[in-house]
Amino acid sequence: MAISLLVADDSKLSRRSVIKSLPPEIEFDITEAANGKEAIAHIQDSRYQLLLLDLTMPEVDGVGVLEHLRNQGDGPDVVVISADFQPEKQRTVMALGAKKFLRKPLDSEELAMTLFELGYL
Repeated sequence: MAISLLVADDSKLSRRSVIKSLPPEIEFDITEAANGKEAIAHIQDSRYQLLLLDLTMPEVDGVGVLEHLRNQGDGPDVVVISADFQPEKQRTVMALGAKKFLRKPLDSEELAMTLFELGYL
């Protein structure tokens, strides 16, 4: 059965790169969001198992999405993928419930290891 996945990043190129980095041995049902507001709308309309989330996005940033999810309760596993890897930012997103913080450019092996750690592989 496919894992329902939401990829939220304002860059279409980055979304495509993330999708190409997904392990081929896992089947995904993928939805894309171009900003945090779209991501929140998708999450409210559907149940996702996994959210791959950029931090720097227009309208609502990744931190805003995480705050929304924390207030909603039961939500998807969130893996943040960002070029903004300052230690304080990492602590913030982890405190808001992110399971892992991965750096851009995304390393496909690191993503696969993260999905293994989360029980998807």
